[in-house]
Amino acid sequence: MAIWRQTLFLVLFSCLSNSTAFAVILRTTEKSVWANEFESIELTCLIESISTNNPRIEWKKIKNGVPSYVYFQNKISGDLEHRALLREPANLLILNTSRSDTAQYRCEVAAIDDQKPFDEILISLAVRVKPVMPRCSVPEAVTVGSSPELRCIENEGFPQSQYQWFRNNEELPEDPKTSTKFYNSTYTMNTETGSLKFRSVKKEDAGEYYCQARNEAGWSKCSPQPMEVYDLDIVGIFLKVLGGVAAFIFVIVGICQIQKSGYCSCKDHRETNYKVPQHDNRMDYASPDEGHFRHKSSFVI
Repeated sequence: MAIWRQTLFLVLFSCLSNSTAFAVILRTTEKSVWANEFESIELTCLIESISTNNPRIEWKKIKNGVPSYVYFQNKISGDLEHRALLREPANLLILNTSRSDTAQYRCEVAAIDDQKPFDEILISLAVRVKPVMPRCSVPEAVTVGSSPELRCIENEGFPQSQYQWFRNNEELPEDPKTSTKFYNSTYTMNTETGSLKFRSVKKEDAGEYYCQARNEAGWSKCSPQPMEVYDLDIVGIFLKVLGGVAAFIFVIVGICQIQKSGYCSCKDHRETNYKVPQHDNRMDYASPDEGHFRHKSSFVI
């Protein structure tokens, strides 16, 4: 009985060994990889098992669901031509990556002499792009108690940039209540949109502000811009209002003077006097529909 079991085990082991030896099996070290723009990245396609001496190796790029060749008939093709190469056994090395290289890449190996003659593996590549200089908007002057908003935006970075504000070269905490230095500030910072909004600005909020956009690929910042905070000028506002009222009164008085001087007639031009023409004693005007007149007396010859 023991001999029978041992013989069966050897037969099964031999079958499994033979089936594995005649099958194409691929493996990769990482199915989702990142690379910074302008750097190199190697997509690994390791052949763990194969018996065919010269298998057919192909790489395809799949973007928006559309495949295209990047390695076909033993040469690099497509948009990776002149900036990629194949490394043994079937790894794809991309040189000087660009943001357009973000896609899925499929390694395909075909071996006609193997019982399982085909295998493939899919690798996702994302190229990280460093942010460019963000566009910052900082008001030059605001009054105490107002609610100014500072803005920062950048659209080139990938993944999407996160934003951080600085005042006088000192990083502002996202929550001012967590810092003793900024505890009295009333701002709200949105690191996703780049907004820095004050609920009620104070004199101590004055200074030079700049914004930094950053992601996994790097960071960039805008130039510092000053924001001054002034007290509310009640006297100045009163004088401006008073001046406007005085100007309005001056215009009204001027119009009245012009009317009194006779330069502006207030009579209705429609009230024109019309004098009825005098009747000639020697003529009797007939009604308009008669079309002629008659003599009331004879002409004396």
